[in-house]
Amino acid sequence: MDLLQAMKTFTAVVEAGSFVGAMGATALSKPAVSRHVNELEAHLGTRLLQRTTRRLSLTSEGQIYYQRCKEVLQAVQEAEAEVGASTGQAQGRLRIGAPQTFGALHLAALWGRFAAENPQVTLDIVLSDRAVDLVEEGYDLVVRIARLSDSNLVSRRLASTRMMLCASPAYLAQHGTPVQPHELEKHDVVSYSYWSSGNMWSFQGPQSEVTVRTHSRIHANNGDTCRAAALAHQGIILQPDFLVHEDLRSGALVELMPEFRAAELGIFAVYPTRKQLPLKVRRLIDFLVDALRDPPWGREPSSHV
Repeated sequence: MDLLQAMKTFTAVVEAGSFVGAMGATALSKPAVSRHVNELEAHLGTRLLQRTTRRLSLTSEGQIYYQRCKEVLQAVQEAEAEVGASTGQAQGRLRIGAPQTFGALHLAALWGRFAAENPQVTLDIVLSDRAVDLVEEGYDLVVRIARLSDSNLVSRRLASTRMMLCASPAYLAQHGTPVQPHELEKHDVVSYSYWSSGNMWSFQGPQSEVTVRTHSRIHANNGDTCRAAALAHQGIILQPDFLVHEDLRSGALVELMPEFRAAELGIFAVYPTRKQLPLKVRRLIDFLVDALRDPPWGREPSSHV
């Protein structure tokens, strides 16, 4: 039995919640995953997992062993990183998280280049707008678009993005063009589920900040869906310029009330605090900083009314 591989497989089963779910993380078949766990339990002489037809759960011994496995695997990963650093070769698996829309639009084309420059690194990329737990879910790095406040994490700024209030010319022709934030209360809006302030939209005006309660006609947890609804003339959106900049340039959407500016957010590479950052993570951070140094959404002024 390969003990280290069995530990990796067992950890993957626990984190995925099933043998089937662990297949993707381990690149093993379901019978192979089951065999590794069975062999590990036989080697230890104790049951690590309680299996039912509906779910898996850790035994008390399994809980202890799972925590030790994570420590051992982390130590192995750091040892590999140190060796890689001494040879100048980044190596190992990199688990990366990124927001769905930003990941698809502005990061997807970068991964092939990074992989070519770092042939000993294996990439595991997960796109989700959910705020993942880096440590618990085993991420080496995530890209977040936010105002960061978690002191337990470290980050490096990659770029910035401004939230843009916009709508289609056809919607405005039918419903009128708002010129003051309070007028948004009478308009249809297409809102984003993960927006931190919900339906309360705030703007920095010429004299002070203004906050208005909006009323959603369409509510979605995906920025692309919000953009598509606006292009279909269904309402006003508040979305980042990295998503709508081409629509603003073409005139498919127009910016509203430019003198009332919405939030500007940072785009960050976020990673767990470590004494020695693995070479593969350092290489990725430097790569992303360079790749996003001159983002396409910041090169030209938008159209507005």
